[in-house]
Amino acid sequence: MRCLSWFALLAVVSVEGAVSGDARIRAKAGSSEIVITTTSRFAGAITSLTWNGREFIDSADHGRQLQSAANFDSGSPFSPETFNPTEAGSRFDGAGPKSTSVLHALTAKGKVLSTVNQMAFWLRAGEKSGGNLAKNTTVLSHHRVKKTVTLGAHGLPHAIGYHVTFTIPHGERHRYAQFEAVTGYMPTAFSKFHTYDLKSQKLTPLTDGPGEQRHPVILSTPDAKHAMGVWSPAQPSKEFEQAGYGRWRFKQEKVVKWNCVFRVKHPIAVRTGEHKFSCYVMAGSLQNVTATMSELHRRFAKGR
Repeated sequence: MRCLSWFALLAVVSVEGAVSGDARIRAKAGSSEIVITTTSRFAGAITSLTWNGREFIDSADHGRQLQSAANFDSGSPFSPETFNPTEAGSRFDGAGPKSTSVLHALTAKGKVLSTVNQMAFWLRAGEKSGGNLAKNTTVLSHHRVKKTVTLGAHGLPHAIGYHVTFTIPHGERHRYAQFEAVTGYMPTAFSKFHTYDLKSQKLTPLTDGPGEQRHPVILSTPDAKHAMGVWSPAQPSKEFEQAGYGRWRFKQEKVVKWNCVFRVKHPIAVRTGEHKFSCYVMAGSLQNVTATMSELHRRFAKGR
């Protein structure tokens, strides 16, 4: 990973209409700083988040970032990953130096990062996932995702505002859309899974699942000194009230994951154009994460 002197400056235009994805933002959070880094290698997806001497993101290949993705039925029975625009790149990109996704805009200044990304399909035509054939016929989709990431959101040092806009291109027809507004792939040191009931402010252990449930998910180290969680004031999605926050432990791949997912269904066609979602990622100690999540929930409940 290159460490360039202009990390915190505006991106500059490079070849093929893309822009540089090398950027960094940082802000004080307790006794340390939260530092977020993006690179051109992953088309502006977040490849690193550090706090208090610990790396929170795995980033071993082009699927394991702090990033966004979407899945669609493409007018036929839904199967995961078979029509799956992904911010950081494709499965084919592997651990390689380049992304099939294209970054079209990036600004990183102070505590705020913004990007516009044209997402690659996770599978290439002819590839399969779970025995199901890819439905896309191109490697690069016409789907775009815009994100704005803000450190110290709402004046809370351990809160990271993560606001995303997915754009479904005109001409596509889907009856089901699954928006992974944000997901975090984390090192296996974050081995403890928790769920947090915001009404009772009760933190309880969470099984490996895998899959989703209705309360926010937090992953932490066994000593609780480092943790990351996610919450959205817009959860749950209509007709999916028992889902929204997922967790997975991939033992063979040596990585753990959480996500915040929204779903849209329509009997004829999900509308094209923009679909906007707001999430908050909390990073710090387990106590920092739960306290920040509770305070955000309190403020939104009061309409602040």
